[in-house]
Amino acid sequence: MTVIVKDTGFAEEDLDMAIVPPQEATSRSEAVDLPSDTDPASLAALLPSLGMIRVDFPSFADGRGFTIARQLRLMGYRGRLRARGHVIADQYAMARRAGFDEIEISDDLARRQPQDQWLFRSDWRAHDYQSRLRG
Repeated sequence: MTVIVKDTGFAEEDLDMAIVPPQEATSRSEAVDLPSDTDPASLAALLPSLGMIRVDFPSFADGRGFTIARQLRLMGYRGRLRARGHVIADQYAMARRAGFDEIEISDDLARRQPQDQWLFRSDWRAHDYQSRLRG
């Protein structure tokens, strides 16, 4: 099982669409699972039809997913963007600033980093360095 992390804390899975790998995605696909080595430009033609893109994080030290999220948003993707895998609570603000709407973590990680640790970082707009410089 997995836990979905949002700005309001832990949430139940509410996804009711099939998730397919990028090589199987078509204009009728609803959601795509992207490995961290995928070039987001390969999905350009499909972006308007996708309800969700889930980006894999194979390791908390692998930051390619943040770049993918930012590129997708710059390409105009407005759908649901989810990080999945080894994202830790300390990376929550970075994930939200990169463009992710939510994070999917394992039950094991949720036990090791409970909801209060994620909520502590949920005010991701207030604690960026640019706000501190302007303030």
